[in-house]
Amino acid sequence: MALWGGRFTQAADQRFKQFNDSLVFDYRLAEQDIEGSIGWSKALTAVGVLTAAEQQQLEQALQALHAVVAADPQIILQDDHEDIHSWVESKLIEKVGDLGKKLHTGRSRNDQVALDIKLWCKRQVTELQKSIRQLQHKLIATAEANQSAVMPGYTHLQRAQPVTFAHWCLAYFEMLERDYSRLADAYQRMNSCPLGCGALAGTAYPIDREQLALDLGFASATHNSLDTVSDRDHIIELLSAASLSMVHLSRFAEDLIIFNSGEANFVELSDKVTSGSSLMPQKKNPDACELIRGKTGRVVGALNGMLMTVKGLPLAYNKDMQEDKEGIFDALDTWHDCLDMATLVLDDIKVNREKTQEAALKGYSNATELADYLVAKGIPFRDSHHIVGEVVVYAIQQQKALEALSLEEFKRFNSVIEHDVYPILSLQSCLDKRCAKGGVAPQRVTEAIAAAKVRSA
Repeated sequence: MALWGGRFTQAADQRFKQFNDSLVFDYRLAEQDIEGSIGWSKALTAVGVLTAAEQQQLEQALQALHAVVAADPQIILQDDHEDIHSWVESKLIEKVGDLGKKLHTGRSRNDQVALDIKLWCKRQVTELQKSIRQLQHKLIATAEANQSAVMPGYTHLQRAQPVTFAHWCLAYFEMLERDYSRLADAYQRMNSCPLGCGALAGTAYPIDREQLALDLGFASATHNSLDTVSDRDHIIELLSAASLSMVHLSRFAEDLIIFNSGEANFVELSDKVTSGSSLMPQKKNPDACELIRGKTGRVVGALNGMLMTVKGLPLAYNKDMQEDKEGIFDALDTWHDCLDMATLVLDDIKVNREKTQEAALKGYSNATELADYLVAKGIPFRDSHHIVGEVVVYAIQQQKALEALSLEEFKRFNSVIEHDVYPILSLQSCLDKRCAKGGVAPQRVTEAIAAAKVRSA
């Protein structure tokens, strides 16, 4: 059933109908369309278009339809309708007859779909925030279990300074905390109700839009009808938040792929999130992490696609905006799945502490400590930096760690070096010295874990 046939004398070409119809994907907005229709029926009753009895009849029919949809959303696809709005209206008419035809009074599909997608997006924010919190809690638990697991920290994928696996976990906690806050910010901006703006100029009925907004769970009504029916900022903001969060998840996955490699052997991932090879029986592939990394592209692509869709659109509504739904549906589904999969990846993860500590002892990651030691002896940092660089070259030539050099060897480079240098070069000393807020000192990491629990409660 089309909602616009009176103006036309010919039926639409079947090829155009297939090209134009959106029910195949916007059926996912059925519950939101029904919720909005119930709200609109109450608004029409308040201005005398419907009687209280008519409104009650419509609401009961819509609630019954809501139950059917909630039980089996796919049932909608058994019908041949243009979009979810026409499907809901046709089912309503089947239930209550001509009364169902009165519900669209003063309403346009333009403000109707704007409402539906906003309601859907608001619900998604809530669910996504739950998944972010679950992953954060898993990171905290993993950090707690691995506070003493020393490993190399990297810059340029070169061993730089020692850190702990717990500190690594908390780094991703912070990224997710920003992702959570971006969702909260986006929610505030999308929390205004479009319904009552009509096609573009507002409804001709004296609807109390502020009351309607409150009835539908919004903080307020939108301010400008022309902007409202063409506004898709909330979709772009969610796609942006999803894209950035997926980048964070991709980095998380990439780190674990490297840590899980045979060359590093820092961690072993659970059998629950790995797969084997059809040819090589010894293989245990980090497929969950690789898929998280791979799926990032489709989410970022959805953001770019939406930006290109709206960049040249004149006010107000244009059919191009129908392209908003498939991208946001897929992107948020993917983001949600990847958050949950990242949480699963941390289940039963095993940190090979001997390997991580062995790697931390290599690569001269305590060179900065030696430079700081010389500074404490009165040598300017730039000079001490140069001296330590020469010491490292010598140690590499001798195939020795810095702490394995004799005092005599140290003194070849500067006479101020004494026996007190050796405690300074230990891994524990390297960690303990990083005691400023945000550092890797054990005390600071313990405090950070406690704070993270409070922040993510």
